[in-house]
Amino acid sequence: MKRHSQRITTSRKLKIRPFRSEDEPAVISLWQRCNLIRPWNDPSKDIQRKMNVRPDLFLVGVQNEDIVASVMAGYEGHRGWLNYLAVDPEHQRRGFARAIVEEAERLLRKAGCPKINLQVRTSNLGAVEFYRRVGYTMDEVVSMGKRLEKDHKMR
Repeated sequence: MKRHSQRITTSRKLKIRPFRSEDEPAVISLWQRCNLIRPWNDPSKDIQRKMNVRPDLFLVGVQNEDIVASVMAGYEGHRGWLNYLAVDPEHQRRGFARAIVEEAERLLRKAGCPKINLQVRTSNLGAVEFYRRVGYTMDEVVSMGKRLEKDHKMR
């Protein structure tokens, strides 16, 4: 397995670093507070899967030893992806989302990624506006999916 360098970035008192296995409970709690978890996705399984493929692209933002932000980036050689962008509601509007997205973009650019795609729920207008502000535009595509493995329902 290829080792990727681990860089720690600090922005406005937000320390951005790669996810560590001991971060899992705090990250899942963050995702719950940000309303990112759906019954058809088991967040622990999503984390396990990510740790098998480019774990260096799974970033957390830490402030005062608390995880307050996350982004799970991916790159398969054609396009980069951003998933699970989250900033704790009590820490929003401080530039943390921009900082962690910029770090993910830097890592994807370093990997040779020419373009990043992402999906936002149509009901999440705040996220759509955020991504516009940081340079993303809507593509004229239809997003489709097919579940290959069923996750356990959240309890």
